Amino acid sequence: MISNLSKPTLAIYGIKDIKNSGYPVFVHDHNISFFDKGRILKYVQLERTTRKKYDNSLDREIYDLVKYEKLVDKDFDIVFVDNVIGRAFISNDGEIRFEAPLNNDLASGLEKGKCWWYGKERDAYVLNHELAHIYSCLPFFGNFKENSLLVHFDGGASLSNFSTWIYKNNSLKKLEYHWDLKYLSSLFNANALAFAIIGAKEFDQHSVPGKLMGFASYGEYSIELENWLIENNHFQTIWGKKSTFFKKAKKDWNIEIKSFDQHHSFLQNIAATFQYVFQRDFVKKIEKLKEKTSNDYLYLSGGSALNILANTEIINKEIFNDVFIPPCTNDSGLSLGAGAFMEQLKHGKVEIHSPYLNNWNLEDVTVNYCNEDISEIANHLIKGKVIAICNGFGESGPRALGNRSILALANSKKLAKKVSEEHKKREWYRPVAPVMMEKNAKYYTGLDKIHHLSRFMLLDFKVLEDKIKEIEGVVHVDGTSRIQTIFIREENPYMFDLLKELDQKHKIKALINTSFNIKGEPIVHTTEDAVRSAKNMKLDGVVVNGKLQLL
Repeated sequence: MISNLSKPTLAIYGIKDIKNSGYPVFVHDHNISFFDKGRILKYVQLERTTRKKYDNSLDREIYDLVKYEKLVDKDFDIVFVDNVIGRAFISNDGEIRFEAPLNNDLASGLEKGKCWWYGKERDAYVLNHELAHIYSCLPFFGNFKENSLLVHFDGGASLSNFSTWIYKNNSLKKLEYHWDLKYLSSLFNANALAFAIIGAKEFDQHSVPGKLMGFASYGEYSIELENWLIENNHFQTIWGKKSTFFKKAKKDWNIEIKSFDQHHSFLQNIAATFQYVFQRDFVKKIEKLKEKTSNDYLYLSGGSALNILANTEIINKEIFNDVFIPPCTNDSGLSLGAGAFMEQLKHGKVEIHSPYLNNWNLEDVTVNYCNEDISEIANHLIKGKVIAICNGFGESGPRALGNRSILALANSKKLAKKVSEEHKKREWYRPVAPVMMEKNAKYYTGLDKIHHLSRFMLLDFKVLEDKIKEIEGVVHVDGTSRIQTIFIREENPYMFDLLKELDQKHKIKALINTSFNIKGEPIVHTTEDAVRSAKNMKLDGVVVNGKLQLL
């Protein structure tokens, strides 16, 4: 299908939303990627440059982006990603127009579309949302392993919210695609009761899943509560009429509740029940697929793969030889997946990359530091200071992994509360995560082996009871912690050297690592963003490309 295999690839996820509301509704996390010979040269989540969280305005921003990187007149193949609400892309100025074919069946590859690009017709293709999610694994793990099960699970793709594929004998075979598990993802992204409990409005709906998962750790599941929620259709239609829920709670449980007080155990138990049902039914589906296909490996992607409790249970079942989930498993990785699909067709493989890919509009600078620089920041941290990091390129996906992070000691609940609630302005129930070297992850968990997905903060670990006090600031109320593990220095030299210094000289085995952003804003992108945000959050200092600036 692709005539010139030497061309680079520009991949675009920029489907326009259903209305101009000023905030994302169905479509969010627009992004764009540029590949050449299997390597990602440029990538950006749009929110990082526009400073609008979950930004979906690529139709207005794309000209400035491609012009900055001198791509307006460059010759390349173009691949777009579709969405459940459409397959066409038109830039705000009308200079980019793409129309994909409309099909009732989910394609197993690229589909040729019609494209107009700045004054001339260009070859362009569309890859469905489902496959773009799945292929976002390739830039981080390389080609799929033989006899693999590939699973996409999110709120809604092009023709499904759950699809599965088999990779065997170097070929891709579609197994199923459907909306059967929509009831599970809807508990987190489209349920009126969940929104009410979290206190979310439509404009911040995309933050609900992560918040609900954190809040759920304060409650307990019960079969009685699950049955009651089922009988009441999970109260999913009480938008604007919350009194219905209060009346039913009083009638059926004799619980007097007149507001959504997040400290109320009944609400905490509902959240825990939502999480339990999601986890139980999702894992059961994966087990059935394993039994049916006998695949050796699992590749999992889509927004639902950010549910770390479900991820952890799947891995702990030990039914696969290994499990792979990309750091940008939500929609922020769709252009990476589409570009990877095309590049694999051209070259037979995609190179393996680190997660630090957000680099559009950024210069490729060297992170320069010496031993004295590491000792300086270590000394500030052991004094209880809160220091931000802005080194090199930013992480792909929603989680900071050391290049756009806020760091502090992990041994104090008080300090963790200060970081989360005072500096970042987050809700009281949201935990912060730690970063540590592999040997210390083993120390705190008692495990002989730490799974590689902890590099991307995608797993939950039970902390040994006698070790909790040492890192109480990053241990959830249920005794678990979302550990980021740095296995080798090459993964992030600066963070590795800092952790090594703290461990060897100060006996400190972990740090708080939370994303470098205040509530309502995306993670910082440029060094200017970093300094401005650090001052706004009243942090004690910020490291910019290896050098500490005290504030």
